[in-house]
Amino acid sequence: MDEAVLRSLTPSVLAVLVRRGADFAAAEDAVQDALVEAVRVGPADPSPSSSSKGYPRRDAKGWLITVAWRKFLDATRADTARRRREDLVEKEPAPGPAPGVDDTLQLYFLCAHPSLTPSSAVALTLRAVGGLTTRQIARAYLVPEATMAQRISRAKRTVSGVRFDQPGDVATVLRVLYLVFNEGYSGDVDLAAEAIRLTRQLAAAVDHPEVAGLLALMLLHHARRATRTAPDGSLVPLAEQDRGRWDTEAIAEGVELLQAALARDRLGEFQAQAAIAALHADAPTAEETDWAQIVEWYDELARLTDSPVVRLNRAVAVGEADGPRAGLAALAALDASLPRHAAVAAYLHERDGDLATAARLYAEAAGKAPSLAEREHLTRQAARLNTRRR
Repeated sequence: MDEAVLRSLTPSVLAVLVRRGADFAAAEDAVQDALVEAVRVGPADPSPSSSSKGYPRRDAKGWLITVAWRKFLDATRADTARRRREDLVEKEPAPGPAPGVDDTLQLYFLCAHPSLTPSSAVALTLRAVGGLTTRQIARAYLVPEATMAQRISRAKRTVSGVRFDQPGDVATVLRVLYLVFNEGYSGDVDLAAEAIRLTRQLAAAVDHPEVAGLLALMLLHHARRATRTAPDGSLVPLAEQDRGRWDTEAIAEGVELLQAALARDRLGEFQAQAAIAALHADAPTAEETDWAQIVEWYDELARLTDSPVVRLNRAVAVGEADGPRAGLAALAALDASLPRHAAVAAYLHERDGDLATAARLYAEAAGKAPSLAEREHLTRQAARLNTRRR
């Protein structure tokens, strides 16, 4: 069992410690110490004659719970300000198989604690439970990495010593699941399937149109995942993807969920995003995409969120529906420092026939790309246009 598998057990182990009375920050430290110990000792030799002290492969979770709990108790005893926690020593769980209960979704709710602002709760959950790096979270929020590191540190200090008996609200949990899915879908961290699984659990437990909208959005995007990259790992734009390889069952489920949610007439941003994804999925070819209706949904989404990223995507849709110059006019109203602004401008200039400007902007966008795959794609686009101009 490698380190990645061990780390996948972290949410359940962390949830057990929190339920047993550990404050979040101390529990997180104890679980990390237990993971380090597991990597150090390695798996136990299953042969009867072995005296190996490693962790049992068949119950690594139970072993981690036991070791993490001991680490927590050791730290508690060493901290005189927390002597009251010494009474918990007798509650130490005995070694043995751990219950097969998935605590991850519960832990998402616990991290969305009322003592935290929604943005801090999302950042803390992504870091502690979702497994994302501070850099990835900062990129999702469009803020510097140092700013996000400070936000997460403040959130940890805020919840340190707090008993998690007041779980947070659904809106914050949805935001966390959405960002986790986006990181998984980008290919940086394979979390997309896990986000879908947890959102299914949430949809089964909570009757809310935005929960259904988020699940629909995830399914519609995930249905295209196999076609987003070529065998060599290079990105394949939506217009060039093999639509015959899209997962039609996932699309059908997503559309059904979306229609039921929209029928309740309580529109939210995830339903609006899912509606845009459904229009892309419904088009037999890229040329048959209903861009006019997509612009209308972006207008709704902009009204709901006032997000600059939404307005950037809307500029692309306007360029497709009303022509590249209309798209460039919409783009001119946005801050040029916005991530992917240069890439959108390059695409619209290319469609307008200005290949020199498009090539320059593709090269500029490549230098700002957040991932290697995107950087290589934009570099190839610039090279393609430069070749055409010769």
